[in-house]
Amino acid sequence: MQKFRWISTIIKNGLLWHGIRNRLAKIGLDFMPYYWEIGTINIPPPKIRANASKYELSLFGEKEITFIKNNVIGIEHKDLMHDLKNGETCLGLKYEKTIAVYSFTKSEPFSFRGRNFSIKPNEAYIHSTYTFEAFRGQNLAPYLRYQSYIYLKNRGINTYYSISEYFNKPTLRYKQKLNIQPLKLYLSVILFKKWEFNFTLKSY
Repeated sequence: MQKFRWISTIIKNGLLWHGIRNRLAKIGLDFMPYYWEIGTINIPPPKIRANASKYELSLFGEKEITFIKNNVIGIEHKDLMHDLKNGETCLGLKYEKTIAVYSFTKSEPFSFRGRNFSIKPNEAYIHSTYTFEAFRGQNLAPYLRYQSYIYLKNRGINTYYSISEYFNKPTLRYKQKLNIQPLKLYLSVILFKKWEFNFTLKSY
């Protein structure tokens, strides 16, 4: 019964192939196609669908990251506290002091699944965006993304990169609203956590 519930959930959310990819990764067959993307601030500002006055935009610290680590399933592999202490920015929205959505911003070169990405002083990489289930459907992720652009622009950063998994359709849909454009389509292959390969499938 639990297996059927899992299948029903991922189909409903447009995550069938994403779910299959994750299951294969658990047995050592880790194939991940993903986009390297660029966003722009020159778009109409997204609006929150609910009562926007009850949402507060703020920088998150250790208290909020501890809560996130203890309440979000499936991010055990992400060391968000290390990211925060390493100088990354975590920007989020709270609804009456309850965390609704958050996102991290990196301003240094980094490696993703064995591929190196260079980040210049006027650039930033936005990652790990997550909306808590109780607050989904309110257009919070696009709103927070745009607010991140404004925050970064005020600090001299005018180029905004991100990564999206090819099979993560909900993420791709929300990024389409923000006119985020793919620059590259890459394929990462990790076999049994031993052999790692990277391919460029397409340039845009």
